[in-house]
Amino acid sequence: MVDRPEEIAKLKKLLHAYPVVGILGARQVGKTTLARMVVDRLGRPSARFDLEDPADVARLADPMLALSPLKGLVVIDEIQRRPGLFPVLRVLADRRGHPARFLVLGSASPGVVRQSSDSLAGRIAYHTLAGFGLDEIGVDHFNRLWMRGGFPQSYLARSAAVSYLWRRNFVQTFLERDIPVLGFNIRSETLRRFWSMLAHYHGQIWNTSEFARSFGVADTTIRGYLDILSGTFMVRQLSPWHQNIAKRQVKSPKVYLTDSGILHALLGLHSADDIEGHPKAGASWEGFVIEQVLRRLQAAPDECYFWATHAGAELDLLVVRGRKRIGVEVKRTVAPAITPSMRRALADLKLGRLFVVHAGTETFPLQKNITAVAIHRLLSDIPIMK
Repeated sequence: MVDRPEEIAKLKKLLHAYPVVGILGARQVGKTTLARMVVDRLGRPSARFDLEDPADVARLADPMLALSPLKGLVVIDEIQRRPGLFPVLRVLADRRGHPARFLVLGSASPGVVRQSSDSLAGRIAYHTLAGFGLDEIGVDHFNRLWMRGGFPQSYLARSAAVSYLWRRNFVQTFLERDIPVLGFNIRSETLRRFWSMLAHYHGQIWNTSEFARSFGVADTTIRGYLDILSGTFMVRQLSPWHQNIAKRQVKSPKVYLTDSGILHALLGLHSADDIEGHPKAGASWEGFVIEQVLRRLQAAPDECYFWATHAGAELDLLVVRGRKRIGVEVKRTVAPAITPSMRRALADLKLGRLFVVHAGTETFPLQKNITAVAIHRLLSDIPIMK
């Protein structure tokens, strides 16, 4: 198993500052394993409740009675299954001296589990856990990470065939078991069809009406499907950047499946040859690189955009933090060159730096403020954003 020292350090700081800390992330992404690592590092008394275990659910029949005597660190896994616990945690978090800290693990965002935001406002800090990234497995293994994705059991599987089977089973279990638990009244076959169609749309600008016509439902219904997959960390909606410049700009989001391995499974791509020969190979690589760059920059979701104009100028990724603006273009080539779109983006968006991440082996300047960065050197040649 890959150790995750940076994740552990972040969680230890949050637990020092907040009475309740939430680890959020997709199912099977490693939240439980990470929580065990945190417990081991802290070395203080702990208790654990798994809300998928009937015995633990029974122990929490009277949650105030069960939780109030506990001291040290209390871990509650799959918290989205019992949103009624959040008001209890609010009372316990407000006790003088904080005899216990609570580490809650959830497979849905705060927007999906709304009670947490309402009940624990000001008392909880969230840490989103993604799958393995280049920063954890090393840039030399980027091809395996791209093809299998970052889910630990998929990446670490003993063969490509076993990895692919795990991902297919994950999709089925997610649709048939996890989605109903969150209270969504949607047939698994319908959401599977939508998810599969979305895989073919990966990396494109979202068009609600096009999907609504295909399904024969209202636009609002289709938006709901997209929000379900976004709220359970399966899809990234990259917002458009638009400002008052003299150009007509695209104002719909781009959609990406967050995990390249799940994307490949939904597209039915078993092997490296299947992926390389598929029309979505370039879009898949683009989405994978964007996820790795965002990890490297340590960018929050509300700092991340793409930019496009109706005249054809575009930028794959724009990260805005205060007055700083960094642009990223992804090129699946070994010899990237400056394009008119890059020049327009540099000027119109007033970028401080523009990085062109490519599939070659060398990093080199293209012109002032534009650097071609090899995927192998992404971690060393793109600085963390301050």
